[in-house]
Amino acid sequence: MSQQTSFPFVFMRGGTSRGPYMRRTDLPLDLDELSKVLISLVGSGQSLNIDGIGGGNAVTTKVAMLSQSDDPWADVDYFFAQVGVDDQTVDYKPTCGNILSGVGPAAIEMGLVQASDGVTEINIKAVNTGARVIAKVQTPDRNVSYFGDATIDGVPGTSSPIELLFLDVAGSSTGKLFPTGAMTDRIGGIDVTCMDLAMPMVIARADSFGLTGNESVDQLNGNTEFFSTMEQIRIEAGNLMGMGDVTQSVTPKFGLLAAHQTTGHIICRYFMPWKTHPSLAVTGSQCLASCALAPGTVADDLMDAPKERPSRITLHHPMGTMDVLVDYEITADGTFIHHSAGLIRTARKLASGEVFAHIPAKE
Repeated sequence: MSQQTSFPFVFMRGGTSRGPYMRRTDLPLDLDELSKVLISLVGSGQSLNIDGIGGGNAVTTKVAMLSQSDDPWADVDYFFAQVGVDDQTVDYKPTCGNILSGVGPAAIEMGLVQASDGVTEINIKAVNTGARVIAKVQTPDRNVSYFGDATIDGVPGTSSPIELLFLDVAGSSTGKLFPTGAMTDRIGGIDVTCMDLAMPMVIARADSFGLTGNESVDQLNGNTEFFSTMEQIRIEAGNLMGMGDVTQSVTPKFGLLAAHQTTGHIICRYFMPWKTHPSLAVTGSQCLASCALAPGTVADDLMDAPKERPSRITLHHPMGTMDVLVDYEITADGTFIHHSAGLIRTARKLASGEVFAHIPAKE
């Protein structure tokens, strides 16, 4: 007989995403069994996720699983799962920087980390990719504060700032910053840059597809010809990047870039990959900003690189802008070396308690 099984959780908005934050030790260790639990609690398999706590969008069907780390450097291990909205799938390959925004506060709320008085600095290891991230959480009186003046486009109101510093993210998934060995590849008649920095991505110029880069999310989602061509390029690029058959994987992600004519900034559109992101992923923002700085990429002439290092790059997405602070160097032979990337995000605790999964009985 099937049964309802309960799991403790903290439900949080992290950046422009949201989902349950759970202890890894409370969940099945076997990934197949874990996937069944996550599919059930999210309600994957129906567009509204009506039978779960998902929100009918890829940014609201994400799960963070936390545990105390065995890594001498890290305080917390962060294991991420991207659960499908309409199809009952779970992808453990990528990580998510928006959900990561809530890892620090959630770790304190869940008792995995003791808060300091004022600001608590938490070293986080992203299990999926091995990336290291330092999160600085506002903790006056040793309690997480969700009140402040920080704003991020895509989220209403203000909140307490969470400072994120991403370390060693170059080549985190494939082992190489430019996995194909080239700064630019030509696939299906389109010039692309295949880049692995925080998130493996295939990046092209919007005008290569006859687009301006200013298209709305709905306009892009309705452009079936573009999505068909993009997917063919993404699949071939995934193979060239050494990622194998990526037909059923959400990575590599796809991004479009264009010049912002009035500000000298960069316009971007980010794909998840089968729908347009309503704003911009934190991981993807680091890759796109770094692409704009690296010589020889498809973005090489879209903007004038700032003279100061680290460099602040402003990316214009459908809901506003995101600033990424990139610390890098370019060697005498033109090699782009990435050191770190920093962002300011926010998070908010929405609920806590138990979430229930409907687990089929074993025959």
